[in-house]
Amino acid sequence: MNILSDDDTADPALTRMWQQITSVAAYSRELGLALHSVRPDWCVIKAPYDPRTVGNPESGVVHGGVITALLDSCYGLAIFVRLGKLKPMATLDLRIDYLKPATPGRDILGGAVCYKLGHELAFVRGSAYHDSPDDPIATSAAIFMFTGGPVISLEQAVQALEGMKP
Repeated sequence: MNILSDDDTADPALTRMWQQITSVAAYSRELGLALHSVRPDWCVIKAPYDPRTVGNPESGVVHGGVITALLDSCYGLAIFVRLGKLKPMATLDLRIDYLKPATPGRDILGGAVCYKLGHELAFVRGSAYHDSPDDPIATSAAIFMFTGGPVISLEQAVQALEGMKP
């Protein structure tokens, strides 16, 4: 798998570790979500076009729930990258403005940045798009609440995942 990065200085090993975290959730795996790029200021996850996720068979447009799941996953990743570790959290508020339908047959990218990090809350914003976040399918903002529980490093999380493989 070739994991792309928009930042030539990105550490490929670090990017591979974040990819493993991106695919932990069952719905992420089912939707085929894959890390596209990871930087502290902009994380991107790709949702490949899949006819099973079409919401309107006549138009071939992907269901809005796919975009919601894509952005929610991307927001979690942006927060983890900003923290530099994994911390239990829940989506407290998620607003999405759908601006236009996704183009049938095309992959969708979700990009996000964690722009404010507090002790209890993280604030993120981003967009879903095909080619550029400047021409979005949807724009979004969300607030996540840290829920307590164990905080683990990225390395510890990857080791735990490796230990779960058959």
